[in-house]
Amino acid sequence: MGELLRRGHIAALAPQGAPNMDILIADQAGNRLFSIQVKTRTQIGGDGGWHMGVKHETICEDQLFYVFVDLGNQDWSAIDYYVVPSATVSRTVRETHLIWSRNPGKTGQPRKSATTMRRIRPDYSSIYSSEHPDPKYQAGWMDKYKNAWHVFEAEP
Repeated sequence: MGELLRRGHIAALAPQGAPNMDILIADQAGNRLFSIQVKTRTQIGGDGGWHMGVKHETICEDQLFYVFVDLGNQDWSAIDYYVVPSATVSRTVRETHLIWSRNPGKTGQPRKSATTMRRIRPDYSSIYSSEHPDPKYQAGWMDKYKNAWHVFEAEP
């Protein structure tokens, strides 16, 4: 929210318990309204992703965006933000989970299809196999969303 305010937007926390949103945002004129869901991570962890749930496969609203915050290694010197439309998040979570669930685990065991956990990752290359040789979401797929605050700017 601090980054939005610094950029001149009107931003406020959504009411506690509001489904699918953490921040409400408007341009200075109040003509463009958006909702934002924030997900935060550090680079500490196995796959470098953000936690998601099965519900994120179906949340798809034109004015809803996710801001994925990457705190890096917690030195706070380089915080990255990825501003991603909910339609992209929904599609990515759905498609990559399906591929992940079809591939065996690290020791060859079948995956538990009933899991509700999902991940948004900047690189999904590890989930692809010879059956899926052309990874759609390989390293760099999120780059176009990095610091893409322009999506909240006033239309010309």
